[in-house]
Amino acid sequence: MKLGIGAVAAASCLLALTVAIAPAVAEKQGGILKMYHRDSPASASIHEEATISSVAPFMGIFNNLVLFKQDEKQNRLDLNEPELAESWSWNEEFTRLSFRLRHGVKWHDGKPFSANDVKCTWDMLLGKSANALRLNPRKAWYRNLEEVTVEGDDAVTFALKRPQPAFPMLLASGMSPVYPCHVPPREMRTHPIGTGPFKFAEFKPNE
Repeated sequence: MKLGIGAVAAASCLLALTVAIAPAVAEKQGGILKMYHRDSPASASIHEEATISSVAPFMGIFNNLVLFKQDEKQNRLDLNEPELAESWSWNEEFTRLSFRLRHGVKWHDGKPFSANDVKCTWDMLLGKSANALRLNPRKAWYRNLEEVTVEGDDAVTFALKRPQPAFPMLLASGMSPVYPCHVPPREMRTHPIGTGPFKFAEFKPNE
């Protein structure tokens, strides 16, 4: 998802630059990102908000399993790039999509990232988690998803009810970040914890 610059500074959101997990571009560590935005996001929780108003300022905090290639003008299945996943593969029926995950990734609070975080995220989206989302605007995206299973700390499989070869495109959207198991949804609304290149610093609604 490409991030545009709006005309009105409606929300104040400061994100401190950290080291990105993807080695595609060698960026200098440190600094503050300030951006003008069209709206004041209702919260910082991308999974609980419906529009780009939350994705644009907060996407840089997070990583997906895979992400559309950001310098391409059109999102396509063959333009998915790895983020938290190192690799992925289908079974012959296109009903089981398995990911091998990166090692050594940590959340911004220092806790290690694992396959359980992926399962927790999609269990919330499926309504199977005790940590329920207040709002779930993209639940319908995953109506063909039966369950997510883990194999140790570094492998996860999405089991589908029917073949869906384009399923990775849902995971590559800016609205599909992985959330940490150890942070409840209510905290993600005001102080999100991610693994992405920017660490959350401050959010002042309506400023």
